[in-house]
Amino acid sequence: MFVIELVYKADLAEIDAHMRAHMAYLNKHYSAGTFLVSGRKVPREGGIILAVGNSREDIEAVAKEDPFVKNGLAEFRVVEFRASQRADDIEARIERNDPPARGSRPRR
Repeated sequence: MFVIELVYKADLAEIDAHMRAHMAYLNKHYSAGTFLVSGRKVPREGGIILAVGNSREDIEAVAKEDPFVKNGLAEFRVVEFRASQRADDIEARIERNDPPARGSRPRR
């Protein structure tokens, strides 16, 4: 498993101007089965994506596709880890501890 950490290098107005393309990128990789969970960091200085893939190199290639990265608005860091345990009720815990942002769409 991998954690992709995005760190914004541009102001939020520039980030927001590219948000539609970023969301399309996320949806593409959710559909492909690569992304498991994603969201904004608090405070809003970047984002986190939990991903699965065959290799660190594959995940780095995916991270380089992000419109934020491609347009120089963010840089990324990939952390690889071996998932050895998980909560049986992981979905319920995520829902309970992550209230939806105002105006956001329902979670998948």
